[in-house]
Order: sequence, then structure tokens, then C-alpha cells
Amino acid sequence: MNIYVGNLSNEVTEEDLKQAFETFGEVESVKIIKDKYTNRSKGFGFVEMASKAEGQSAIDGLNGKELKGRALNVNEARPRTESRGGRGGQGRGR
Repeated sequence: MNIYVGNLSNEVTEEDLKQAFETFGEVESVKIIKDKYTNRSKGFGFVEMASKAEGQSAIDGLNGKELKGRALNVNEARPRTESRGGRGGQGRGR
């Protein structure tokens, strides 16, 4: 299950996220999205959990919980839409 994690502090590392999610089950991957020019965190990332049940447990357990001074926004990641040039369809134009 792919999980979106938002409102991340700049201090949060992928290892921090992995440790937070491991209490709920097997973590397959962790990716914090970074600005390609500055390499700074954009404040969100994705965690892939081994099963939907473990993923749902993590969402229920971590949504709204504080990590390094910020309350996490945790929910099931929506699949990317390829309709807008593969930019994820998030509605953030230039």
C-alpha cells in the first residue's frame, strides 16, 4: 500500500519516517520528495507498506501525530494521473 505523508519538517529524514512506520508493519520503501535545484525537502513523501492492513494501521496511528515539531498528514496515496503531461495532476501550474 502506498501512503502519502505530508506536513513534514525539513529535519525529518527517510530513516525517521521508516522508524515511525515500522511500528505498524513491514516498510518496503520510503521517499521524501526534494526540490531538484536546492535538494531541500518539499515537505511531503511516500511510504510503501507491505500490506493494505499494515498501511491502514499506520494511517490510523500516525495521522495527526507529531514528528519533529509538525503534525503529520497521513493518508492513502492517490495514483498519479498521466493526463497533464505526467506532472501528477496536482494542479500546481507555473
